[in-house]
Amino acid sequence: MCRSRSPLTAYRSLLYTSPPSPYLPIVSPPVAARVSVRDGFVAHVGRRSLETARALAEVRTWSPLLLGQMRRLGVDSVPIALFIAVFTGIVLALLSSYIFTGAVPLYFVGALVGKTVMMELGPVLTGMALAGRVGASIAAELGTMKVTEQVDALETLAYDPNAYLVVPRVLASALMFPVVTAFAMAIGVTSGWITAVNLLDLSTPEFFKGLKLFYRFKDIWFGLVKSASFGAAVALMGCLRGLDAKSGAQGVGQSTTRAVVLGCEAILVLDAFWALVLL
Repeated sequence: MCRSRSPLTAYRSLLYTSPPSPYLPIVSPPVAARVSVRDGFVAHVGRRSLETARALAEVRTWSPLLLGQMRRLGVDSVPIALFIAVFTGIVLALLSSYIFTGAVPLYFVGALVGKTVMMELGPVLTGMALAGRVGASIAAELGTMKVTEQVDALETLAYDPNAYLVVPRVLASALMFPVVTAFAMAIGVTSGWITAVNLLDLSTPEFFKGLKLFYRFKDIWFGLVKSASFGAAVALMGCLRGLDAKSGAQGVGQSTTRAVVLGCEAILVLDAFWALVLL
């Protein structure tokens, strides 16, 4: 039987209770819930990354699958990357001509096209396009395997799902994204050169004069290093969302959508990170 507090005890509790500090902001429950969810997601990504790193030791499991994933995720993605690069080079040449008219010599078109395609637009636009293709493909495939209990069957057969499903896809993307990006860089600069010669009345020696004026070897490897990290991040997000898919077609669709969004966000974050670290 519980006893009620006396009026004197209640008065003392009110007297000695410290009021809330005006200098400490009060976090509303919805905001706190969103922060905790985001913190939990970051921890989840960290755990998955560590599990994937540990699974690299099982070479006999993932090595037979690597070449097939490289062809499917890399070689089959070349056409869309080249399509984007062609029109990127054309637009850059026309825009730079519009910007430089009457201000600086027109051969700076070559410098702007080369620098922009090799260091920024080539890797980022290619990564964004492949985030939609590769990330969605991985998430849909693994999500379907998850909801149809094929992942559970792999565990029953003593296969590590991370070594069999995640590692070959992440490695294939990290290896093939730079290759696809290199083709996109070459095609982007070539299309900018053709546009400058045929539409801007700029001669080939003038275009290449501007291209060589500010060229540094760092321009190429900077873009390729970025694209390798983009590939690993896109594939990891696709695997992460796919293996966490809920049952049913709606769950697989939501996981696919989230994989694409997270892949694009990871590309933008890594783009800023590499710019701070390497430039």
